[in-house]
Amino acid sequence: MYARVSTWEGTEAGAMREMAEMVQSSDGPPPGVPSVGITVLYDEDSKRAMVIGLFETEDDLRKGDEALNAMDPPSGEAMGRKASTDMFEVAAERRMTGAPS
Repeated sequence: MYARVSTWEGTEAGAMREMAEMVQSSDGPPPGVPSVGITVLYDEDSKRAMVIGLFETEDDLRKGDEALNAMDPPSGEAMGRKASTDMFEVAAERRMTGAPS
């Protein structure tokens, strides 16, 4: 699995709420983005956000990166500016279910 991590600076809380609603209500990724998952992190105090897209293959990562780079941010200027985009191979991922005993 591979991850595309974009960091945004100057992200307004309203833009982040709009993006979160869009992610939660969507039926899947945007056209041309073969992503298998997304995680959005936000720190309102620093107005920074991280968007982590997950991809099954390196080729899917490359295709997704090209498609996402061609798109405008979902909330225009309120989303802030993209400070960086990095690509990673996911070394490990685990989601916990239920509370620890």
